[in-house]
Amino acid sequence: MTLLYRLIAAMVFMSLSACSSLYYSGLEKIGIPKRDVMVHRVEKARDTQEETKEQFKSALEQFTALTDFKGGNLESTYKKLNGEYEASVKKANEVNKRIRDIEDVSGALFREWEQEIGEYSSAALKRNSQQKLDATKVHYQQLISAMKQAESRIEPVLSVFKDQVMYLKHNLNAQAIASLKGELGSIQSDVSALITAMEKSINEANAFIKTMESK
Repeated sequence: MTLLYRLIAAMVFMSLSACSSLYYSGLEKIGIPKRDVMVHRVEKARDTQEETKEQFKSALEQFTALTDFKGGNLESTYKKLNGEYEASVKKANEVNKRIRDIEDVSGALFREWEQEIGEYSSAALKRNSQQKLDATKVHYQQLISAMKQAESRIEPVLSVFKDQVMYLKHNLNAQAIASLKGELGSIQSDVSALITAMEKSINEANAFIKTMESK
C-alpha cells in the first residue's frame, strides 16, 4: 500500500511538473520569460502577505473588543468573530499557495539558467552569468526563508483563534468571555510576532523584485 501511494504521488508530481513546463513554454512563446513570471509571483505573494497582515490585525481587534463585551447579542458577536477567523484562514491558504507558486517558477528558472550557462563558448561570459545566477540564488534564499518564517507564525495564531471561536460558540456566556480575556495577552504577542515576520518578508520581497528588475 505504501509503495502504491509512492508511485501515485510520483506520477502526480511528474504530471504537475509537465503541466508547469508546458505553461512556462507557452508564456515564453508570447514573450513572457520565466524571470518576469517569477517577479510577478513575488509581487503577488508580497501583496497577499500585506493583506494577511491587515486581516490578522482586524481579527485581533475583534477579539480585543469582545473582551470588553458589556452585554447584548453575544451570538451576533460570535458570528463577527467567526467571520474574522474564516477570513484569516482564507488568507493563510493564499499565502501558502503564493509561496508554492514562487518555488515552482524559481526551480524552472534556475534549471534553465544553469543549462544555458553550459552552452556558453566564452569563458568570460560564462563566468559572469554564473556569478549573476549565484547572487540571484542567494537573494532568493533570503526571500523564501523570510516568507516561510512568516508563514510558520500563522498556524499558531489560527489554532488559538479557532479554539476561542469554538469555545465561544459552545458557550455564548460570560465564562467564554473570561476564557478569551485569559488568552488575550498570548494572542496579542503571537499576532505581533506574525506582523513583524510578515513585514520582514514583505521587505525581502521588495528587495528581491528590485534586484531582479535591475538585472
